[in-house]
Parts: sequence; structure tokens; C-alpha cells
Amino acid sequence: MDLSIVIPSFNTRLLIDRCLESINASLKNSKLDFEIIVVDNASTDGTKQLLNNKYIRVIKIFNKKNIGYGQANNLGINKAMGEYILLLNSDVKVIGDSIYKLFEFTRRSQKSFVGGKLLNEDGTPQPSCGPGYTLPVAFLMLFLKGDHYNITRYSPNKIRKVDWVSGACIMAKKADFLKLGLFDNKIFMYMEEIDLLYRARISGYTVYFYPEARFIHSGAASSGNRKQPVVNIYQGLWYFYQKHMSVSAQIILLLLLKLKAYLVITVSRLLRAKNSASIYEQALQNLK
Repeated sequence: MDLSIVIPSFNTRLLIDRCLESINASLKNSKLDFEIIVVDNASTDGTKQLLNNKYIRVIKIFNKKNIGYGQANNLGINKAMGEYILLLNSDVKVIGDSIYKLFEFTRRSQKSFVGGKLLNEDGTPQPSCGPGYTLPVAFLMLFLKGDHYNITRYSPNKIRKVDWVSGACIMAKKADFLKLGLFDNKIFMYMEEIDLLYRARISGYTVYFYPEARFIHSGAASSGNRKQPVVNIYQGLWYFYQKHMSVSAQIILLLLLKLKAYLVITVSRLLRAKNSASIYEQALQNLK
């Protein structure tokens, strides 16, 4: 089999319906031999019923609890029969023949991991690749709105070698995912692809951003609320540094994370913005 498309799902019934329809439309006239694997993390919104009733040919894995993005993808990758794997979020809609374009580029690019160009619902570019999270990059992200100004996260219009691409859309050979040991199961959500692609790069792989393959990405559809992304990013970045970086780098990052949190908490309390303060208070509790 050429390609296995692995989709983790958690309470995104309407979006995964749109996602699966777009995949089938995208590959309708393609010669690719492909399969779709949905790994559902105990959704309670009717996703299971939708999949069982409407998508008979889709391979389904129904977990009894929410095991997170990385573990769900690992289950799908291990079950996949395709030579290549495309990881897609359930809130992604494929545009045109983008899957085939991404497949052909990945097939031509030896020892690589490739991400497509993600777009917001209104068609504007969604920054979805960037440089590695060194200390200067972390500082720019935390204090100088590096993401907002397309410094620490961006969306090029040309093929580009990058340090990471968004986990919402990643393609590579199954064998290469397996060689790297798949996603780290200790990361529940956010930063999984940063860790995986860091390990890929130090193992000699190249990470490409391929803008000719385009996908609409709703973004954070499974997060539940605004609080969870901040908390998980804090936890994931701190875990990443503990795993890969020197002790001195860990100390500096910890200081940066705490400084950012205390600044936000102080200002939020002065402005009586209790929600913002509680977000960073919870984030601080995870820096252990």
C-alpha cells in the first residue's frame, strides 16, 4: 500500500466528517492505494456513531480514554499498512489534490519529514513551521510576540528546509517514524512534533515545508478551552529541555518561563483579569 492517513480524534464530529469527505474527494481520481485510520480518544459527541455509520471503509481504533495526540498517532502508525504515513488533524480540510502533491514531493525527498501549508478558515496563511526552540527563540516567543511577527513561527511561499512543521500535517515513510521511536508518550498534547522532528534532524533527516500542498486547519479544535494550550506548551517546552538540553539551558528556560508567568499574573491581577492569571498559575504548577 502506498499511503496510510492517520487521524487522531477527540470530540470533533463535524470537523472529522468534513476532513474525511475532503480526503476522499482529494484522492478520488488518484492512483494511490491508500487507507484511512481514525484513532478516537473516547469522544462523547457522536463521533463513534458517525464513523461506524457513514465511513464503513475507514479503519477505526476506539480508545476507552483520551490518551492524547502522540499516543493516538503512535497507535495509528503501528497499525498502518502504507509505505508512507500522513498524519492529519481531524480539524483539517484537504484542498484539491494536495495529498498527492505532498506524497510525490515526500517520495522524491530522501530521508525527510514534510509538512504542507496550513490555512485559516478565511484562507489566510497559518504560521505552521519554524526554527528550533533555542533559548533566543524561546525568549522571542515568550516576550516579544515572536509568533505574531512571524519570527518564531511562519508560513513561507517557497519550499524551505525548516526545523519543525506543524503536527496537524506531517508526511514521512512509516519506516522512518519507526526508526525514531515514534512520538514520546510522555507528551500529552503540544510540542510532540517539536520533539520528534528534533530527533529526526539530529539523526540526519531533513524537515521540509512544502507550500504547494494546502490544507485548511481550524486549529485547537480538541483543546477544549484557551487555558489548555498555554498549560501544555509550558509543560511540553520544559519537558523538551529536560530531555535534550544542557542543565544550564534548562535553568535559563525555567527562569524565562517563570518570569513570563509572574508578569502575566501580576498584570492580570491589577486589571482584575482572573482568567488570564489562572492560566499561568496552572502553567507554573507544571514546571516540575
